[in-house]
Amino acid sequence: MHQHELSDPAASGRISPMAVPPTPESPLSAVAPGRAGWWPRRGGVWLSLVLALILWSPASAFAAVDVAKQVLIGADYHGQDLRGGTFNLTNLRDADLSGSDLQGASLYGAKLQDADMSNTNLREATLDSAVFNGTDLTNAVLEDAFAFNAKFTDVIIDGADFTNVPLRGDALKVLCAAARGTNPITGRDTRDSLNCG
Repeated sequence: MHQHELSDPAASGRISPMAVPPTPESPLSAVAPGRAGWWPRRGGVWLSLVLALILWSPASAFAAVDVAKQVLIGADYHGQDLRGGTFNLTNLRDADLSGSDLQGASLYGAKLQDADMSNTNLREATLDSAVFNGTDLTNAVLEDAFAFNAKFTDVIIDGADFTNVPLRGDALKVLCAAARGTNPITGRDTRDSLNCG
Protein backbone atom coordinates (compact mmCIF):
# COMPACT_ATOMS: atom_id res chain seq x y z
CA MET A 1 0.00 0.00 0.00
CA HIS A 2 1.34 3.39 -0.89
CA GLN A 3 1.85 5.93 1.80
CA HIS A 4 -0.77 8.30 0.35
CA GLU A 5 -3.48 5.68 -0.18
CA LEU A 6 -6.28 5.65 2.32
CA SER A 7 -6.45 2.56 4.49
CA ASP A 8 -9.70 0.79 5.23
CA PRO A 9 -10.69 1.94 8.72
CA ALA A 10 -12.53 -1.35 9.37
CA ALA A 11 -9.51 -3.47 8.36
CA SER A 12 -7.01 -1.69 10.56
CA GLY A 13 -9.29 -1.20 13.48
CA ARG A 14 -8.50 2.49 13.62
CA ILE A 15 -9.58 5.48 11.60
CA SER A 16 -6.94 7.30 9.58
CA PRO A 17 -7.07 11.09 9.70
CA MET A 18 -7.01 11.03 5.89
CA ALA A 19 -10.13 8.86 5.78
CA VAL A 20 -12.25 11.51 7.48
CA PRO A 21 -13.23 14.30 5.12
CA PRO A 22 -12.42 17.71 6.56
CA THR A 23 -15.33 19.80 7.74
CA PRO A 24 -15.47 23.59 8.02
CA GLU A 25 -14.77 23.22 11.75
CA SER A 26 -11.93 20.76 11.18
CA PRO A 27 -8.40 22.03 11.85
CA LEU A 28 -7.31 20.24 8.68
CA SER A 29 -9.46 22.45 6.49
CA ALA A 30 -8.07 25.58 8.12
CA VAL A 31 -4.34 24.96 7.96
CA ALA A 32 -3.49 22.06 5.72
CA PRO A 33 -2.92 23.08 2.11
CA GLY A 34 -3.04 20.12 -0.21
CA ARG A 35 -5.71 18.38 1.82
CA ALA A 36 -9.22 17.91 0.49
CA GLY A 37 -11.32 21.03 0.78
CA TRP A 38 -8.47 23.53 0.96
CA TRP A 39 -8.43 24.93 -2.60
CA PRO A 40 -12.18 25.23 -3.23
CA ARG A 41 -12.69 27.41 -0.17
CA ARG A 42 -9.50 29.42 -0.58
CA GLY A 43 -9.41 29.40 -4.37
CA GLY A 44 -11.86 32.28 -4.44
CA VAL A 45 -9.56 34.31 -2.21
CA TRP A 46 -6.52 33.62 -4.38
CA LEU A 47 -8.45 34.32 -7.54
CA SER A 48 -9.66 37.60 -6.07
CA LEU A 49 -6.10 38.58 -5.14
CA VAL A 50 -4.77 37.74 -8.60
CA LEU A 51 -7.56 39.69 -10.30
CA ALA A 52 -7.02 42.64 -7.98
CA LEU A 53 -3.31 42.72 -8.85
CA ILE A 54 -4.05 42.51 -12.56
CA LEU A 55 -6.75 45.16 -12.51
CA TRP A 56 -4.87 47.45 -10.12
CA SER A 57 -2.23 48.90 -12.35
CA PRO A 58 -0.94 52.48 -12.53
CA ALA A 59 -3.15 53.11 -15.56
CA SER A 60 -6.34 51.95 -13.89
CA ALA A 61 -5.53 53.26 -10.41
CA PHE A 62 -5.02 56.75 -11.68
CA ALA A 63 -7.18 58.48 -14.21
CA ALA A 64 -6.28 62.14 -14.77
CA VAL A 65 -9.09 64.64 -14.53
CA ASP A 66 -10.01 66.42 -17.77
CA VAL A 67 -12.14 69.52 -17.34
CA ALA A 68 -10.85 71.53 -20.29
CA LYS A 69 -12.95 74.52 -21.37
CA GLN A 70 -15.26 74.23 -18.35
CA VAL A 71 -16.63 77.02 -16.17
CA LEU A 72 -15.67 76.00 -12.64
CA ILE A 73 -15.97 79.28 -10.77
CA GLY A 74 -15.52 78.69 -7.04
CA ALA A 75 -14.82 74.95 -7.50
CA ASP A 76 -13.33 73.10 -4.53
CA TYR A 77 -10.32 71.00 -5.48
CA HIS A 78 -8.31 71.56 -2.29
CA GLY A 79 -6.03 68.71 -1.21
CA GLN A 80 -6.80 66.57 -4.26
CA ASP A 81 -4.52 64.48 -6.45
CA LEU A 82 -4.83 66.19 -9.85
CA ARG A 83 -1.51 65.06 -11.32
CA GLY A 84 -1.51 65.19 -15.10
CA GLY A 85 -4.97 66.76 -15.17
CA THR A 86 -6.19 68.96 -18.00
CA PHE A 87 -7.62 72.38 -17.16
CA ASN A 88 -6.92 74.04 -20.53
CA LEU A 89 -8.92 77.26 -21.00
CA THR A 90 -10.92 76.47 -17.85
CA ASN A 91 -12.40 79.28 -15.77
CA LEU A 92 -11.23 78.57 -12.21
CA ARG A 93 -11.89 82.03 -10.78
CA ASP A 94 -12.22 81.90 -6.97
CA ALA A 95 -11.48 78.15 -7.03
CA ASP A 96 -9.82 76.45 -4.06
CA LEU A 97 -6.87 74.40 -5.26
CA SER A 98 -4.89 74.79 -2.03
CA GLY A 99 -2.73 71.84 -1.09
CA SER A 100 -3.54 69.98 -4.29
CA ASP A 101 -1.04 68.03 -6.39
CA LEU A 102 -1.06 69.43 -9.93
CA GLN A 103 2.30 68.03 -10.98
CA GLY A 104 2.45 67.73 -14.76
CA ALA A 105 -1.05 69.20 -15.13
CA SER A 106 -1.95 71.45 -18.04
CA LEU A 107 -3.55 74.77 -17.16
CA TYR A 108 -2.93 76.36 -20.55
CA GLY A 109 -4.93 79.60 -20.76
CA ALA A 110 -6.75 78.86 -17.47
CA LYS A 111 -8.35 81.81 -15.73
CA LEU A 112 -7.17 81.69 -12.14
CA GLN A 113 -8.30 85.09 -10.85
CA ASP A 114 -8.50 85.14 -7.05
CA ALA A 115 -7.93 81.37 -6.89
CA ASP A 116 -6.31 79.84 -3.81
CA MET A 117 -3.32 77.84 -5.01
CA SER A 118 -1.36 78.01 -1.76
CA ASN A 119 0.75 74.98 -0.86
CA THR A 120 0.11 73.51 -4.32
CA ASN A 121 2.54 71.26 -6.20
CA LEU A 122 2.79 72.71 -9.71
CA ARG A 123 6.05 71.02 -10.70
CA GLU A 124 6.32 70.52 -14.46
CA ALA A 125 2.86 72.03 -15.00
CA THR A 126 1.96 73.89 -18.19
CA LEU A 127 0.86 77.38 -17.14
CA ASP A 128 1.41 79.09 -20.47
CA SER A 129 -1.11 81.89 -21.15
CA ALA A 130 -2.79 81.31 -17.76
CA VAL A 131 -4.15 84.39 -16.00
CA PHE A 132 -2.99 84.78 -12.38
CA ASN A 133 -4.77 87.90 -11.13
CA GLY A 134 -5.03 88.13 -7.33
CA THR A 135 -4.05 84.45 -7.14
CA ASP A 136 -2.59 83.13 -3.89
CA LEU A 137 0.52 81.07 -4.66
CA THR A 138 1.87 81.09 -1.09
CA ASN A 139 4.38 78.21 -0.63
CA ALA A 140 3.51 76.73 -4.04
CA VAL A 141 6.23 74.76 -5.83
CA LEU A 142 6.35 75.64 -9.53
CA GLU A 143 9.74 74.08 -10.24
CA ASP A 144 10.22 73.27 -13.96
CA ALA A 145 6.74 74.55 -14.85
CA PHE A 146 6.27 76.27 -18.22
CA ALA A 147 4.76 79.73 -17.76
CA PHE A 148 6.35 81.89 -20.46
CA ASN A 149 3.19 83.73 -21.52
CA ALA A 150 1.40 83.57 -18.17
CA LYS A 151 0.04 86.86 -16.85
CA PHE A 152 0.68 87.76 -13.20
CA THR A 153 -1.10 90.68 -11.50
CA ASP A 154 -1.45 91.30 -7.74
CA VAL A 155 -0.36 87.76 -6.92
CA ILE A 156 0.71 86.53 -3.49
CA ILE A 157 3.89 84.48 -3.88
CA ASP A 158 5.30 84.37 -0.34
CA GLY A 159 7.50 81.27 -0.15
CA ALA A 160 6.73 80.17 -3.72
CA ASP A 161 9.49 78.34 -5.63
CA PHE A 162 9.89 79.33 -9.30
CA THR A 163 13.10 77.36 -9.98
CA ASN A 164 13.65 76.79 -13.73
CA VAL A 165 10.37 78.48 -14.73
CA PRO A 166 10.72 80.46 -17.98
CA LEU A 167 8.99 83.84 -17.63
CA ARG A 168 8.69 86.94 -19.79
CA GLY A 169 10.47 90.07 -18.60
CA ASP A 170 7.27 91.92 -17.64
CA ALA A 171 6.00 88.95 -15.60
CA LEU A 172 9.39 88.60 -13.90
CA LYS A 173 9.32 92.27 -12.92
CA VAL A 174 5.86 91.89 -11.31
CA LEU A 175 6.89 88.72 -9.48
CA CYS A 176 10.20 90.11 -8.19
CA ALA A 177 8.35 93.10 -6.74
CA ALA A 178 6.14 90.72 -4.71
CA ALA A 179 8.74 88.01 -3.93
CA ARG A 180 9.60 87.21 -0.34
CA GLY A 181 9.94 84.21 1.94
CA THR A 182 11.36 80.73 1.67
CA ASN A 183 9.58 77.66 0.41
CA PRO A 184 9.05 75.16 3.28
CA ILE A 185 9.29 72.13 0.92
CA THR A 186 12.35 72.98 -1.17
CA GLY A 187 14.06 75.39 1.23
CA ARG A 188 14.62 77.86 -1.63
CA ASP A 189 14.19 81.59 -1.26
CA THR A 190 11.48 82.95 -3.57
CA ARG A 191 13.63 85.83 -4.84
CA ASP A 192 16.53 83.47 -5.53
CA SER A 193 14.28 81.00 -7.39
CA LEU A 194 13.22 83.89 -9.66
CA ASN A 195 16.81 85.16 -10.07
CA CYS A 196 15.61 88.62 -9.01
CA GLY A 197 19.13 89.82 -8.14
